Amino acid sequence: MATHTHEEVELGIHGIMVEFLTPEALLEAAEKVSAAGYKKVDAYSPFPVHGIDKALNAKTILPWLIFGGGLSGGIGGFAMMIVANYHYKINIAGKPLAWGSWPSFMPITFELTVLVASATAVFGMLFLNGLPRPYNPVFNVEGFSKASQDRFFLCIEADDPKFDRLETSRFLEGLHPHSISDVPL
Repeated sequence: MATHTHEEVELGIHGIMVEFLTPEALLEAAEKVSAAGYKKVDAYSPFPVHGIDKALNAKTILPWLIFGGGLSGGIGGFAMMIVANYHYKINIAGKPLAWGSWPSFMPITFELTVLVASATAVFGMLFLNGLPRPYNPVFNVEGFSKASQDRFFLCIEADDPKFDRLETSRFLEGLHPHSISDVPL
């Protein structure tokens, strides 16, 4: 949940949102907003816009979480097979127990690596995106429902350190958007 200063809460503003008609215009605006030093910025579009994350300087730890999940799944699967062979010693066809039969452990190790990595990807993405989020102040903006159809939006939040209502509005007007709106709380 975003934190707002007392003045911003009195004004009832979450941020300022601009609307664009093309993904290229959104991408260009995102690059200019990042270059201007704004940090608390989000983009909304009906489909993924290639390069928007780089333009907004968006960083995520999700790849590292997935790597850790896959690594722990693989190590856990291998360890599970070692423990099972140690506790349930069944000598079949003269094959060695535990460490000597490690090639037979690879299918389970691989499967658990993939299972835990993919589960980490799904649940990590949901957690890092703050989902499920049944309400967001941007839903109150007139015409924002077009973000799932054919419009592209960029919102600078009021709790951005560089945010000043008048200066930010002037800056965003210079990006030549289709429309500009205050986002009420």
